[in-house]
Amino acid sequence: MPTELSDAFKSMSAPDLYRKQLDLTSIKELPDSHAWSTFGNRPSVDSSMAEPVPVVDLSDPNALTLVGDACKSWGVFQVINHGVPVGLLEAVEDVGRNLFALPADLKEKATRPPDGFSGFGQPRIAPFFDKQMWYEGFTILGSPLELVSKLWPEDEYCTKFCEITEEYDKQMKQLANKLLWLMLGSLGITKDDVEWAGPEGQLEGAHAALQLNSYPACPEPDKAMGLAEHTDSSFLTILYQGTTSGLQVASADGAGWITVPPLPGALVINIGDLLHILSNAAFPSVLHRAMVNNSKQRISVAYFYGPPATIQVAPIPKLVDSDHPPVYRSVTWSEFLAAKAKLFNMALSSVRMLAPETESSE
Repeated sequence: MPTELSDAFKSMSAPDLYRKQLDLTSIKELPDSHAWSTFGNRPSVDSSMAEPVPVVDLSDPNALTLVGDACKSWGVFQVINHGVPVGLLEAVEDVGRNLFALPADLKEKATRPPDGFSGFGQPRIAPFFDKQMWYEGFTILGSPLELVSKLWPEDEYCTKFCEITEEYDKQMKQLANKLLWLMLGSLGITKDDVEWAGPEGQLEGAHAALQLNSYPACPEPDKAMGLAEHTDSSFLTILYQGTTSGLQVASADGAGWITVPPLPGALVINIGDLLHILSNAAFPSVLHRAMVNNSKQRISVAYFYGPPATIQVAPIPKLVDSDHPPVYRSVTWSEFLAAKAKLFNMALSSVRMLAPETESSE
């Protein structure tokens, strides 16, 4: 059994993820490889007609209740007054923009290897779709120093990139832990109810990954997909989407796709599959996707937060009784990633014991 997330990916070979990527910034006409004939059955909902994704002020005395309501009804919400300096958010967006502006031949030096996790590469959901996505990503698991030193050898910018991303990782970890306990607290769960969380609930050994995303301006955005619909496997994801719109989430009522508008300094929080399992299906893991535009590049930064790779994640016993039997069996993050690599958005079905009343994430 893999003991680290990085080990889990070594047995998940997907050659299509490592093919040479087109330089999307230089393309004037949409190639057939990136032209999507359909985006699925859900229509995009007019933002003026749709109920907006909740915005929670974490300084509000009722934040626990507000977070819980958003988790149960939406599986996604935005937070303000979260404690992460706006200057740091802007700085990580800037280093991401500079990273993706590097020449294509230089980027090849830091391409994600077939048995690895970190570096430039296609989204891991790519093999499940016939068409390619208008997207470029850079994943960081652990220290980015070895990777970025290939891009900026003996350059002070290498140090700057590492300092900013490592501080960002530190701030995100603190916020993710705070959010997790707000979410679980809304269900009546305390730190004593989760044995593997540790006495202070700090989830020592918790795994996290940082994902820098670039969606270049596209010549035909109505026919291109930035990042196709999916759920995340983690406990939760924290997304900084800057000032450019593009993120859409599936509405809880199934009516269609709702755009999550960028708010100054706000962060988007979405529930992942493992928290859906941990909450015994009380919290839906939300389907989401990213669309593109024809006028400007969009940079976003995602932080995926989950348990130690070998911890068995199962519905918390306090949430299970005769009226609420366990919906899912126990599974490690590594095992679930393996299922996701084979089954994609049907991975939850492979660990389901009992169908929940409302299927929200498959």
